[in-house]
Amino acid sequence: MIARILKLEDGVGCEFGLSKWVMIDRAMIETFAKATGDVVQAQTSDTLTTGASENDPVAPGFLTLSLLSQMIADAVPRTEAEGTGINYGFDRVRFIAPVKAGSEIRGRFTLAKYAEPQPGVIEMQWNVTVEIKGEDTPALMAHWKTLRFERDTGALDKAG
Repeated sequence: MIARILKLEDGVGCEFGLSKWVMIDRAMIETFAKATGDVVQAQTSDTLTTGASENDPVAPGFLTLSLLSQMIADAVPRTEAEGTGINYGFDRVRFIAPVKAGSEIRGRFTLAKYAEPQPGVIEMQWNVTVEIKGEDTPALMAHWKTLRFERDTGALDKAG
């Protein structure tokens, strides 16, 4: 992907990566729904609004959103100098299409903004689209902010 030939700061406006497909099965939906207390929503309301049967539940939107951390780790390579990365929040999230049990989804990450507000801290905004395999309409689109903290690169230089 583009991340292999560009430094992060040079890649604003470029697609950095595409994650592997993630299977959303019934067990994942039920486990997430129980953990978040959204059991009724996952098993009744969503299935009624999408025309799916009760045997074909729809994932809560927040399940899809929660998988972005896994997807970005898969899609956007980290450098040796990077230490901790954290979720800094969302400027915009839109749940566009339902994700039915048995569907596969993946994340597409485009770097929208890059800043270094202080030495060793990188703030990025990603335009994220979560695609559903075989569907034209994405599951969600978001503007996601992340922070990355660089390690002491001096220690890496001395070790090399």
